[in-house]
Amino acid sequence: MSFRKVAAIARKEYFHLIRDFRSLYLAFFIPFLLILLFGYALSLDVDRIPIAVVDHEHTPESRDLIRRLNASIYFDVVLYPESTAELTQHLDGNLAAMGIIIPPGLTADLKAEKDSPLQVILDGSDPNYAGNARAYITAVVGQWNKERLVTFLNRQGQEPVQAPVEARIRVWFNEELESKNFIVPGIVAIIIMIVGALLTSLVIAREYENGTMETIRSLPIRASEFFFGKAVCYWFITLVDVLVAILMGQVLFGVVMKSSFWLMILASMIYISVAISLGLLISIKTKSQLVANQMAILLTYLPSLLLSDFVFPQQNMPVFLKLVTRIIPATYYIDILNGLYLRHLSFLQMWQNFAVLAAMTGILLGLNIRALKKEGL
Repeated sequence: MSFRKVAAIARKEYFHLIRDFRSLYLAFFIPFLLILLFGYALSLDVDRIPIAVVDHEHTPESRDLIRRLNASIYFDVVLYPESTAELTQHLDGNLAAMGIIIPPGLTADLKAEKDSPLQVILDGSDPNYAGNARAYITAVVGQWNKERLVTFLNRQGQEPVQAPVEARIRVWFNEELESKNFIVPGIVAIIIMIVGALLTSLVIAREYENGTMETIRSLPIRASEFFFGKAVCYWFITLVDVLVAILMGQVLFGVVMKSSFWLMILASMIYISVAISLGLLISIKTKSQLVANQMAILLTYLPSLLLSDFVFPQQNMPVFLKLVTRIIPATYYIDILNGLYLRHLSFLQMWQNFAVLAAMTGILLGLNIRALKKEGL
């Protein structure tokens, strides 16, 4: 392979790239926009749940419960409707996600040591949100019950009964339980697929549409030289986007890598090679920029977003989709990112993911060379 010929192809692609505003837009503006949108807008944290409370009691006990809800970071009492019908209107109008009805006679029942029902209405439109809200309100009411039970036992002159099992919970890896700590690193995998695969999917298809592929076939260059010449510019552009994404994640969102920066670069270099090889293969096979762009979205961007364990857990997927996720490159790259950003893992603990990505690179490289040879190079 002649490096001089590779450099000549790369120089041609470089001049085309800097003159093509759309390619530069995809290469630099969209990744920055994705970091900002995903980092600020996409959050799986459930807190500050808006609550509407119908208080038929207006006693110290009912006000104590409302105070506890307001003191929690998970709830925000925003409305105080006078009736259940008014509460229903607030829930229908999406002004509150939870409604609590404190019935009349609650305080009297508590003092008489009777069961005291408390009605909680949840908006179940979003099952994940509603499930977390139900867990939070159950914990608050449970703690309130426990304190009232202790008060009752003290009044009776008895010692509080200790629970036989005490759970002492410690959170590892993501101690703050903030979704940004795994969403921001995961954006890097999406950015690489957008820049690496979507851009390169147009490269060779453009040669076919412009009619210059016939001229290229007549040149004394090999398939490997043509492939690397086309890929090198986009490889470096994508690597620059990765470095900028790492910097923005740390500066804007405070997401700091716990493990080796150089392991991150090594993993990114391999994954970039996979993305670019996949994009060029799509470009060779489709020979149309429009079709190549659509195929690249379906085969690279969407699987990386939906099936890579980035946002949607793979363990909740059907068996067939779980098998499909095994051939999604982003699955292994995001696993590496989680190990580097959250778990402080070393290369020896993640070498299988590196090996799979390297194998994918080799397979896709071979498929590209073979496809180009069939095209006459």
